[in-house]
This record gives sequence, structure tokens and C-alpha cells, in this order.
Amino acid sequence: MDSYKMLLIWFFSMSYMRISSSLHSLTVNQSIKDDGETLVSESRTLEAGFFSPGSSTGRYLGVWYTNVSPLTVVWVANRETPLQNNSGVLKLNHNGILQLFNSTTTTSKAIWSSSNIHNKSVKNPIAQVFDSGNFVVKNDMDSVGDDFLWQSFDYPCDTMLSGMKLGWDLEAGLERFLSSWKSADDPAMGEYTSRVDLRGYPQVIKFKASDITVRSGPWNGLSLVGYPAPTPESTQVFVFNEKEVYYEFLRRNTSLFGVYTLSPLGTDENYFWTSQMNHRQLLSTGEDDPCDSFAFCGVNSMCNIDGNQPSCECLKGYVPKFPGEWNLSVWPSGCVPRNKSICNDSYTDGFWKYTHIKLPDTSSSWFRKTMNLEECKMTCLRNCSCVAYANLDISNGGSGCLLWFNNVTDLRMFSQWGQDLYVRVPASELVAADGHGKIKKIVGITAGVVIFGLTACVSILIIKNPGAARKIYSKCYKNKQRKEDADLPTFNFSVLVNATKNFSISNKLGEGGFGPVYKGTLADGQEIAVKRLSKKSAQGLVEFKNEVTLIVKLQHRNLVKLLGCCIQGEERLLIYEYMPNKSLDYFVFDETKRMSLNWPKRFNIISGIARGLLYLHQDSRLRIIHRDLKTSNILLDADWDPKISDFGLARMFLNDQVEANTNRVAGTYGYMPPEYAVRGHFSMKSDVFSYGVIILEIISGKKNREFSDPDQYHNLLGYAWRLWSEERTIELLDEVLGEQCTPFEVIRCIQVGLLCVQQRPEDRPDMSSVVLMLNGEKLLPKPKVPGFYTEKDVTSESSSSSANRRLCSANEISITELEAR
Repeated sequence: MDSYKMLLIWFFSMSYMRISSSLHSLTVNQSIKDDGETLVSESRTLEAGFFSPGSSTGRYLGVWYTNVSPLTVVWVANRETPLQNNSGVLKLNHNGILQLFNSTTTTSKAIWSSSNIHNKSVKNPIAQVFDSGNFVVKNDMDSVGDDFLWQSFDYPCDTMLSGMKLGWDLEAGLERFLSSWKSADDPAMGEYTSRVDLRGYPQVIKFKASDITVRSGPWNGLSLVGYPAPTPESTQVFVFNEKEVYYEFLRRNTSLFGVYTLSPLGTDENYFWTSQMNHRQLLSTGEDDPCDSFAFCGVNSMCNIDGNQPSCECLKGYVPKFPGEWNLSVWPSGCVPRNKSICNDSYTDGFWKYTHIKLPDTSSSWFRKTMNLEECKMTCLRNCSCVAYANLDISNGGSGCLLWFNNVTDLRMFSQWGQDLYVRVPASELVAADGHGKIKKIVGITAGVVIFGLTACVSILIIKNPGAARKIYSKCYKNKQRKEDADLPTFNFSVLVNATKNFSISNKLGEGGFGPVYKGTLADGQEIAVKRLSKKSAQGLVEFKNEVTLIVKLQHRNLVKLLGCCIQGEERLLIYEYMPNKSLDYFVFDETKRMSLNWPKRFNIISGIARGLLYLHQDSRLRIIHRDLKTSNILLDADWDPKISDFGLARMFLNDQVEANTNRVAGTYGYMPPEYAVRGHFSMKSDVFSYGVIILEIISGKKNREFSDPDQYHNLLGYAWRLWSEERTIELLDEVLGEQCTPFEVIRCIQVGLLCVQQRPEDRPDMSSVVLMLNGEKLLPKPKVPGFYTEKDVTSESSSSSANRRLCSANEISITELEAR
């Protein structure tokens, strides 16, 4: 029986026991025992008692809703010290202190107790659970107001309720903040907290340990600047005086219930239900938006969401600190001033107005409530370090002043809410903006002259020195391409952590040379595959950028779709569409699973890979050599259609380029052609060779690098060649297929495979010919001897045999650095 069912059974049994053993209040002469006794609110919507979360065997004292499923716990007392049996007892002593013991004797030390931090006088104390979810100790049944001896709202856990304060009681030195559970089964304090930061102008911030992850921002008179305006169902409140600094929300609709929870993964989860329904609904899960991630665009820049795609732009008067990274959508380095402002008493600088803005981080800001906006502007101008200003309060026409110094961090643009921000700009930048029309005409004339001159010069250069002209073209093409490859969406790392259940081993799909691949599910239900760069991987940022820049512009039904990427700290992740049938090697080499691949499916896979390669080599806007084509890099969608993946080792050719050399041989043993493995020469015919190996592996169900012909010690290619030469070709067919296939079709595919793996690159067909061969009926040319084939036995010292042995490996990891000879 799983933990969820056990929890439901426990929950309903507790509901039954409440009929005879529930209390409305706890006095000094009563106790709550861990045998079904509970303390319920007057309206019976909430109760306090003992529970075990999820699959945990620990027992906790908590408060939860009685009219909703699943069990919705809103507060836990002994979250760090669970009871290990059902002997828990909660008592209220004469001093108004709640004490939790682990036995009925109560002679041992309490494992948890409340307090009376205000040292208020105690008279006939009682404990109650209010309808708000607040568990309180007050002086007597008739006392009114909120003059409590103690309340659970002063010690929140992971859940914020209507009327609960998030912030500081400055007189008592008490901070009220949210802290996540460690896991769904462990209510102990996790690594995420949400609190009011008192540095500069107070703002609500979410932390992971001591690092800021998300900043909801300061109060602007209507709402927190990072949150939308209040809804009709609730009212937002912010109090900031010499005694208290806190934020809270108040529910207006009493028939609507809702809670905000900080999950163990650090996401914001908002649940709601009504008095007519008993099953809670997830209203929203936070941080689907990458722009919510703190300082996503670095300093002096702004994040914007267009659809689901984030983009960053430098503020007026600023330029990217590292333009190369910026063009690849790597934004954390931010922006720097284009020109230094001339700061003097003449106030030559001006301000550029941005609207609908989430104000920058206010932890180092200066503020004054009594200034108007014009006074705020002049105060900023008089300080050379001041870089931006805004109203402190935008309600009732605006009032107060906020100033920022040196840099601004964590800005984003909204489509509706937000407020105005004025960014300091040197006079030269403002003049350029004001004179845009005139400058545009001048630039147009100048550009025409320059283009005409360059065209003439290049024409002369082509005639006199074609080689130099080609180099210029190549350099310009690469620079242009680098700018065009900045269209890929960027995912927030916390979104991927949540989607993959913190990269759980149960979500792991496999692992390659780049690193492990995990299945993930986004908040909207979309399934994704997340490839995470391993710290042990020989690949790195070069391969990561290579895959991003190459595949982002490729669109074909037989190529896997890259949805986005993530760069955060040392983390490098690529996000792909999820393929439910995993990779080809998962099926074709497994004794049982390969029975799922009948001949029509195998032929469809062979044909689909060919079409994908043809697109890469000839039909796409780029000419791509994959260099690591293998069965594990062929993914299968729900319809068993193949999709080529993993472009980390791929290379781009110019349109008239035929081959290239490298001193760093990259690829996988068993799929490399001889000219590449031995001499480092690669071309489109390199991919053709790898494709031929895949064809023979699909048909036979055997791995080239593991198979050994028992008679001649040949690898799979040699064995296929021997069967072809002896006119026994059909014997290569996987025995699980039986008589399901068409022999003519099988033999034709084997012949195409052998043509693709011929020793000499010039003998191999190109992919356009392969596609025609697979789908035609004309006679095919006879194949020649395949690569790495020798008539000698395994002890031979010939160069072919030596090369063959070099291509044997215990695993199928992509090799990224193998010195060629």
C-alpha cells in the first residue's frame, strides 16, 4: 500500500474520531493526545493534532484544513524533532506555555514548547485554533482582539495564510518568514526561505540558503512591484513604521479558501478551493518565467518576455560587457556605460523614462517618503553616483523618492503593471536620441557610400585574389551567423529542477558523453528532455555553444527540436522535446525490447534517418557534418519516427567546402570511418559511413563494436560483407523478425548499408542518392570491401586490423579528443 493511500486512510479515520474526541479549546486541565484527539476551530474548517506526512513514520503536531483533500498542512510545531511513535501529548501549563511531550507521563523534557516573548501577564490561559489557521494562546475565552500570549502566525513554516504577517516586529526583534520543507515527507526547514529584507528600502526576497533566487520587490503603494495588482478576492497590505515592517494579504471572499506554499524545490505554489468543493486546485506554480530569476540579465539591463521567450536588453546609454556572450544569449555579465557622464554643477545629464517596470533591487537604495518626483530628480542629479530614480508610492498620483547608485540590478518589463523608472543618461546619449531623424538620414547616406565602396573593393579583390576574398566571406558569414543564433529561449534553472524532481534518478533517461539526460514536466504539462553537462565530461562550454548555435536554426521532422538552454553558474543544460520511445539503441540491442521493432518500423527508421541527414548535408540553410551519428543519438517519438540528436560535436561547412582536417578526432568508436579515425579527415561521407553502420545494426539487432563473427573473427561490417559475398545476405536479418518482412526490401537495405561503409570515401554514395536507393527499384551498384575489413584473423598486425582494434571500446561514450596519426 503506497504512502498516499495510507495517508488518506489515516485522514478519514481521524475524521471519524473527531466526532467523539475533538475540542474547541485547550485549557490547563486538558491535553491533546496522539490517539485521535484534536483541537478544532469553531467553524470546523481547521484543526490541530498529530499527523505523519507522506511516507514518513515520524509524528508531528500541526494545523491543517479539515474540509479539503489531499491533507493540507499549514503549520508544524516540532518540524525539527519528530516523534517516533504515537505517544505524543500536547499540554498547556499555568504560564500559558504550550508543551509537547513524547509520553503521557510528561515528566521528561518537552521536545517543543511555545513562548511568551512579550512577557504579558497570564490569567486563565486557553489555546484555540482560529478560522484563519492561527493557533493561539490567549488569556481567557472572553478576551477579544489580537492581544495573544502566543500565536503560530509569529512562527510561520512553509505556508502563508490570509492575515499572516511576513516581516518584522522591530520592538520584539521577531522576524516572521517562510521556510520550505526539506521534502514532501520531511517538514524540517529546507534550503529556501521567503522574507522581508530590511537593507535599503524593504522588499520581499526569496533565498536559497544565502543566495537570492527571486525578488518580489518593494511595496509601491498598490502591490509588491514584482507581483500584479491585487485581485477582487484579496487585498494586499504593507506596513512600514518604527515598530513593524511587514507584508500581508487579506481574503475578502469568505467562501473562497487559498494558501501560498513555498515548496521544497523553491517554487511558489498557490492553491485554492471553495466551501462547496473538497479538493484543492493548483492556481499557479511560480517561476515558470525566466525573468523572475534574480539578476537574470545582469546589471544595467532589462529582462522582457515575448511569448515564452526571455530576452535581455541594455538600458539606454549602456552596452553589453561581453558582446560575444551577449550574442549567444548568455546575459549574466550585464551591461556597462557606453560613455562616462560629465558630472558637474551644470546638470548636463538627463533621464530616460521607462514604463511598466519592475523596479531594481532596493537593497542599496536611498529613500525619503516626503519628496515629490521633481525633488527626487534633482537630488539624483546632484549625486554623481546616482543612476536612477522613481516614486516610492504610485498611489494617489505618486509620492516619495527612491534613488539607486552605481548600478541597477534585476529589472524587467511588464505588459500592464509595474511603474515608471528614470535612468540617468549622459547628455550625448539624449542628444543622439532627440536628433534621431537627422542622424538617420546622415547614416543612410553614409551607409550607401560605404556599401558602394566596399562592393567595388570586394569585386576587384575577387578578380585579383579569389582566395583572400573567400577568407573575407567566411569571416563575415561567421560573424553574421553568430548574431543570428541568439534566438533560443533560456530556461530558469529552478524551473528545470522542479520539472525533473531535482534531477531525480527515477527521471533519468540515459547518459552520454555530454552528461545525463532527464525527463521533465513543465507546469503547463509539457514533457521535456533535459541534458545536463556532467562535471566529469570531457565536453564543455565549447560543445554546449556548438550545439546551441547549430541546431537552433535547423527545423526538420527527423531532427530533434531544441526548445532552449540554461546557463547558471557552472550549470550547462539543453532542453529538448521529449521522445517517449527513448533512443534507438534502447530497443534494437535488447533481447526483449527489439521485438517491438517489426520490419515496417525498422524500415521507417532507416528512411527517416536518411531524410534527416540529407537535410543536414544539402537542404538546410547550413551544411552540417554531425560527426557523432550512432544509434544512441537517434531518438524515437510516439509514432516511432526517428529524430537525429546531439549536435555537440557537429561542424558547419561552407556551401562549396568538401572536407576538412582536425587534430582532435571526435566521435564514437565503431561508427567512425577509417579516414577520420586514422588521419583526422572528415566530410559528409563520414556521416554516410556512420549511417551505413546504423543500417546494418538496425537490420541485424547487433552492435558493430561488440559483434565478432565466430568463424572469421570479423566485426559486423565484415560479417555482412562475407554474407553478401557468399550470397547469404538475408542471414544477417534479426531472427526475431521471422517471416514478417519483404526479403527484397531487406536485401536492398543491406546493400545500401554496405555501399555506405565502403573503405574509400569517394566510393560511398551521398545522402541524396541513398534516399533514392531506399525508395527505388533500380539495380544498385555492387559494394566494395568495407572499412576496417581484413581477411586475416584477430592476431594480425596489419594496419587495417590495428585500426579495427582501436575502434573497440567497453562503452559507447562520445570521444571528444583522440590524437590522430
